[in-house]
Amino acid sequence: MTPFGEAVRRLRAERGVTQREMAKALGVSPAYLSALEHGNRSEPSWQFIQRVIGYFNIIWDEAEELQKLAGLSRPRVTIDTSGLSPKATEIANRLAGSIGRLDEAALEEIGRLIDGASGGEPGGSL
Repeated sequence: MTPFGEAVRRLRAERGVTQREMAKALGVSPAYLSALEHGNRSEPSWQFIQRVIGYFNIIWDEAEELQKLAGLSRPRVTIDTSGLSPKATEIANRLAGSIGRLDEAALEEIGRLIDGASGGEPGGSL
């Protein structure tokens, strides 16, 4: 599941909406919505994100957070380390090889390290 898919599933559950109902309202198939929630589709388009925001009547910070989560929801990621240090390439390859074995605590710690190193904002919790 992707961060965007998890947020959509949670929003549906909070509002008592089925995938079929939401898919019909958004003009997509239930299979597409299911695949998007489970991370079997690529990052959703800007237009689709806007339809989801409108469907759930999400405003301001929550809408911005949902857009941010969509940008963090590419299930197949490529890391280009050309021009970076050998250590960067090593770390990228080690992470790719071990990501499936890391537990949530380890993933949280890696996220904190990345946020601290880049000065970025920590991941949200829409």
